[in-house]
Amino acid sequence: MNLRFAAVVCCLWLCSVVCVAQSGSSSTDDAIWSLESKLMATSNASQLLMVPLTLIQGAASKGAGANRWLIQLEGGGWCNTRRSCIFRKTTRRGSSNHMEKVLAFTGILSNKANENPDFFNWNRVKLRYCDGASFTGDSEDQSSQLYYRGQRIWQVAMEELLSKGMQKADQALLSGCSAGGLASILHCDQFKAVLPGTTKVKCLSDAGMFMDAVDVSGGHSLRNMFQGVVTVQNLQKELSTTCTKHLDPTSCFFPQNLVSEIKTPMFLLNAAYDAWQVQESLAPPSADRTGSWKACKSDHSHCNSSQIHFFQDFRSQMVNAVKTFSASAHNGLFINSCFAHCQSERQDTWFAPDSPKLYGKTVAESVGDWYFDRKTVKAIDCPYPCDKTCHDLTF
Repeated sequence: MNLRFAAVVCCLWLCSVVCVAQSGSSSTDDAIWSLESKLMATSNASQLLMVPLTLIQGAASKGAGANRWLIQLEGGGWCNTRRSCIFRKTTRRGSSNHMEKVLAFTGILSNKANENPDFFNWNRVKLRYCDGASFTGDSEDQSSQLYYRGQRIWQVAMEELLSKGMQKADQALLSGCSAGGLASILHCDQFKAVLPGTTKVKCLSDAGMFMDAVDVSGGHSLRNMFQGVVTVQNLQKELSTTCTKHLDPTSCFFPQNLVSEIKTPMFLLNAAYDAWQVQESLAPPSADRTGSWKACKSDHSHCNSSQIHFFQDFRSQMVNAVKTFSASAHNGLFINSCFAHCQSERQDTWFAPDSPKLYGKTVAESVGDWYFDRKTVKAIDCPYPCDKTCHDLTF
């Protein structure tokens, strides 16, 4: 029964046919696509599990092993202006009409025991991302023919998966990378709520710990972007009411203000010097008018001592932001001092002979130990440059 059903569910790529509008500005998209090309370049295409796209019908009409399920939420930035959202709906990040028909399942989605020891034989599903607000929006801009339906797409996807057998799950893991990692934080308790009370449910956020940090000019580039996302998609009503009771809506889109309130067990996997945040939050072109950070942010080996010190301050902010979260016995951490992004999706950073390690454990082993309660995992690396196992990204 398990094997027969896995053959069907493991080949699902899910997105609603009405998912039509949204993701970040053109410079942000360039950074995302550059990262993606680097992530995929590390894989041997001839040996990859290629999985076809499956479209879920019905979000419009609704308003937008066999018993082990792993749901991965795709990342891909955000759209923060009407213009960027209009552009987005002409790309694979804004409409299923433009998505690839098959994509590779690697890392945590691999079907090989020697590449994914704990989850290789689970029902593995990847939910495609096309709403531009981490599966959170539920509004529309009819004058621009933009329909922000992330929350409805999430709901319809859950209904579809429950009907496919997830309602009988004994074990379930919600994961996501980048904007999908933020989505796994935003939806973690909702995921728990749709499953039976007897199901073991946990969540994994990979590269989703986006910090409300000061950029190299003293500004707040990521806060400005997130404020645009929250405003243009009218997210206020969809955000955590626990958070919005004492913080503004934009602050409640930042994980540092959310993770400690999540009731479902969660694992935070993050590079302390996250490559996307270095590129687009800390030293974006808008904050680096003279280009003095261009070489450094492209390759950290080109950074001077003051620039490295700036990155160390960022790492300290991240470590401090997870202290309360880490104090919970059911949560897990793997924060390595690398210039990386999305380490669960890449085979070389998830589980390989030379994968990054903390305390002698790979990412895959650490996540597995935490999920199956084999060990407590609270792994925070020493500051750069002490870690020699990193697979750093250069641009």
